[in-house]
Formats: sequence, C-alpha cells, structure tokens
Amino acid sequence: MGLLDRRDTRLIPGKATAEASRAYSRACGLDPGHYSDFQGRVKLSAIGLGTFPGAADDVTDQAIADIVHKGLVSGLNVVDTAAHYRYGRSLAAIAAGLRRALNDGVDRKALWLMSKGGFVTFPGETPADPQAYIEAEIIAKGLGRREDCAGAHVLSPSHIRAQIEQSRMALGVETLDAFLVDQPEVHIPVSGKAALIDKLATVFVTLEEAVRDGAIAHYGVSSFQAFRVATDDASFLSLASLVALAGKAAKIVTGSERDHHFAVIELPFNAVMLEGFSRFNQITGEGSEASTLQAALALNLYTVASHGLFKGHLARQPVDILVQAMPGFANDARRALQFNRSTPGLGTTLVGLSTPAHLEDVLAVARTPLLSHSAYMALYHRTEN
Repeated sequence: MGLLDRRDTRLIPGKATAEASRAYSRACGLDPGHYSDFQGRVKLSAIGLGTFPGAADDVTDQAIADIVHKGLVSGLNVVDTAAHYRYGRSLAAIAAGLRRALNDGVDRKALWLMSKGGFVTFPGETPADPQAYIEAEIIAKGLGRREDCAGAHVLSPSHIRAQIEQSRMALGVETLDAFLVDQPEVHIPVSGKAALIDKLATVFVTLEEAVRDGAIAHYGVSSFQAFRVATDDASFLSLASLVALAGKAAKIVTGSERDHHFAVIELPFNAVMLEGFSRFNQITGEGSEASTLQAALALNLYTVASHGLFKGHLARQPVDILVQAMPGFANDARRALQFNRSTPGLGTTLVGLSTPAHLEDVLAVARTPLLSHSAYMALYHRTEN
C-alpha cells in the first residue's frame, strides 16, 4: 500500500503553542540559536523542511516521509508545503512522516505546519491542455471566474478555501499553523496591480474566516519577485499595504481591524539572492525606508526564506566569501545554510529535500552556533570591497 492510500481519516487536533514549542526546543538539544521566535512566543526552527523537489512517484513519497519523520524528531519543527507540490503527493508524504513522529512522542502542538495555495493542483501530471482542465474543474464548478485566472494560478476565495481544505485533509490535521497565498504577483501582467489588490482583499476575508473557523491559525503571502524587486518594478508589493488589507478583512469578519492574522511572508533568500536584506524597498509602519526583512520585523511579520540552497546550486558551487569565512564547515551546503540562519531578521530558512542522506547536513548546521552579528555583517563589507 502506497502513502497515498492512507486510510486513517481522523484529523489530528491542535496547533503550535508557545509552551509546547519551547519544551520541544529544550528537549532536542540543538544550539539555542537554532530557534527563532514567532510573535515573541512560539519557537520555530531556523531551518525548516521544504517539500517541493522530487519526482511524483512512490519512491520520493517514502523519502519525504522519512525526512519529515527524522527531521521532526531531531529538532526541525517547521514543515512547508503547498497544495500543488508534486501534484498534491507531498501532502500525503508529509502526513505519513508526521504520524510516525507523533507515534514517537513528538507533540503536535510543538510543530509548525504551513501550506500554500493559488496554483492549481493537477491530478498526477500536468494535462495536455491545462486551460481546458481549469475551465472544467475550476470555472465550471464555481471555484473561480476566468478573470481570477493567470495561467495555472487561480486567485479566488472559493479556490483558496478549497486548497486549505485539501491541505488539511491530506495532512490529516484539524488546523494548519499558516496558509500562504503563493506568488500572487503572477496576476499583475495579466490583469494589473489594482485588480490583484482587489482579488487579495477578497481572499484575505476568506482567510480571516478560515481562522475564525479553526481551519488555519495564521496566513500570509509567499512571493518569488514581489518582495525582492525595487519599488518601481511592476511586480512589487508593499508589506504595509498588505497589512492594511488584512486589517480591513479582519474588520469585516470580526469587527476589529487590529486583530488580523496576517503574520507570515516567504521570499527567496540565500548568499546570491540577497535583496530581502540588502535592498531598501519597503516602508515600515513608522514611515521609514527599510529592507523587506527589517520592515517585516517592524510590522510583526515572520519571515521565511525559500530557495535556501538556490535549488541545490549552493550545495554544488562554492561561494568564495563563505569558504573564506567558514573554513571549518564540511561542505558548501552547510556554509550556505549557516549564512542564512545567521541573517538578522530572518526567521526560518527552508531546505527542499527528497534525499534522506542530505538531512544530515541540515542537522549538523542546526547543532552549530550562529555567526556573530559582526562576522555576518563583515561578509557584506568584503563583497563591497
């Protein structure tokens, strides 16, 4: 029986809590700097498990289940996925590893389970005519309108809520700790930024309703371009504006603009994609110019880095400055992860793994003290020189 044939339909209750995550962080025996604070309370591992890479087959399903199981029992309490990853198979693979970890005594309330939505989940493989599939399975079934589509991305309240439910059911949990709208900027070339903001406004209401209903605990936005580019780039999105949208959505749902649940952003960041730290393209709540990481801190948003190893390139190709600064590290993958986890303002760096042996590199870094602030900043000064 494959992992996708799981018959246990009971949903696991709970969501990440301060008490359980702090107990977990103490029990795992990793370096104290390995854990970041979400909203000053919940302890989240500075390296999390990404589940995008790998073929859509049983062998990779089993590998991801093994990685999730070992990671969760070893101190990595953040797992990131999306409804469409590996045609939905990553969700079931995570569920298998999660249940093994819970059977080994890991507390569900110590874990942060995050999914994303927007891109259509094609069944098994990309169909020969994706648009015909979207017409039949999304538009005809009332999950979105044609104007809600940008290629294979559908940004509508019904589609996002359906992908929340898909994620919850496949993972086997009552509550997702966070659900992110994935790459909404792909709609800008199709319908313009004003139309995108209108779509996000309605989707944020749906996300606030999902929080109210207990389906998710928090929500946010994952982007490839929008938080890294300059302010005059067409794909740029302002964090302060997104927070304001969330406030308006919360007021509609709960009557309180201040009590919104927009809490997480995700963007690429690594030793060659530095814009989140080095480009001052955001405005904080106080009106000051800041980088995305700085603005997120000021706005009480938790920052997650995708592309921690730049799709594996940083594990195979050395970055000279990192080699010089960290000669004692065993390989380039470890240096790249150490760079990311030492970045001020960055909460969790995701590493996409589909080979269990690679998990040892992640755990080795998690046992290591962070670079000091001065040592980290010196890396930028070396680059400038």
